[in-house]
This record gives sequence, structure tokens and C-alpha cells, in this order.
Amino acid sequence: VGSIAAGGRYDNLIGMFGTKQVPAVGVSLGIERVFTIMEQIQKERNQIIRATETQVLVGLLGDKLPLAAELVSELWNAKVKAEYMVHKKVMKLIDRARESKIPWMVIVGERELNEGIVKLKNIDTTQEEVISRSNFVEEIQRRLNQ
Repeated sequence: VGSIAAGGRYDNLIGMFGTKQVPAVGVSLGIERVFTIMEQIQKERNQIIRATETQVLVGLLGDKLPLAAELVSELWNAKVKAEYMVHKKVMKLIDRARESKIPWMVIVGERELNEGIVKLKNIDTTQEEVISRSNFVEEIQRRLNQ
């Protein structure tokens, strides 16, 4: 991995940019190397490395940004880590969840809006199920706590 921290005296460095020589010391921390070590430990323990703590991606088909914000706010109020994305293509939404390793997804399109439902998708198993819009937060909490 290499060194994690280094430092030394830099007395002449400041004088190069000014008229006066100033005594100086400095230190540097290699945070990238610390992350490398942490990732290696997680791999050795067979833990999944995720770039985000997001548990649910709320994906809206179309351009209904206010609805996306409303749905994700309900999840936030229930202490569920969620984010949202609005796009016209469902595969773009699913790809985003896969790339970020977000385990659950709520999909809402025009049909779901008209019927008062949402689709809940498990990204790992690719299974989808239709649930009522009125109790989707409770359903997600139940699945997250299993």
C-alpha cells in the first residue's frame, strides 16, 4: 500500500513565493490509501462495497419531479435512506440502481399513478410486485427489516 502519512520541514518553500524566508513544517495524510485498506478488508470479509448508503431508489417515468420529491420525502420521514430519479426510460432507472448497488426500487409511471399503486422491485432478484401507494412506506420498511 505504501506510506499512509508523511511530513517534513519546508523552510525554503514559502520564500520561493515571497521576499522573506519563513520556517515551516507540513504533513500529508494519504486518505486514498486508507480507503484502499478498508476496501480490501471488506472484500476479505465478503462484504459488499457500496458507494452509497441509499436503500431505495424512487424512479419516476416521465417528468413529474414534484411527485418524486413527495414520495422520497415520505421515505425520509420514515428514516429510510432514499433518493429519486426522473427519466423517460425505465431501463435508465434500473441501471442507476444496479450501478449504485441500491437494493430496492420504487417505480411509478402513468399507469401506476392512475391506479394508485407503485411497483416495488428487488434489484438483486429482479422480482417486482405491485403495492398500494398509500402503504408503500410500511411495505418498504418491512422488507428492509427482514
